[in-house]
Amino acid sequence: MSEKTYAGVTVNCNDEGYLTDFAQWNKEVGAAIAKEEGIEMTDKHWEVINYLQEQHKNGVPLSIRKVGKSGVVNIKELYKLFPGGPLKKSTKIAGIPKPVSCI
Repeated sequence: MSEKTYAGVTVNCNDEGYLTDFAQWNKEVGAAIAKEEGIEMTDKHWEVINYLQEQHKNGVPLSIRKVGKSGVVNIKELYKLFPGGPLKKSTKIAGIPKPVSCI
């Protein structure tokens, strides 16, 4: 486990860079992680992040298919918003653990 500083907040991360304590996440931390991932956040990005966090809080396992059927974003849009690993990148930005469905 390591520590990183995003937007002036020191957070605990695992070896892959995912936050290990969701309580350390805030929107500024998420935006800083997004910038590190090369993503410029828009309102649509934040809609996806909010959806992912809500599902995580409710203990719902996440998959690209489930996000695509959420009504928030379709699969094609998800890949456009978070290129190069949409679920991995979006969950990292959301401050939640990497889904089991991601390798």
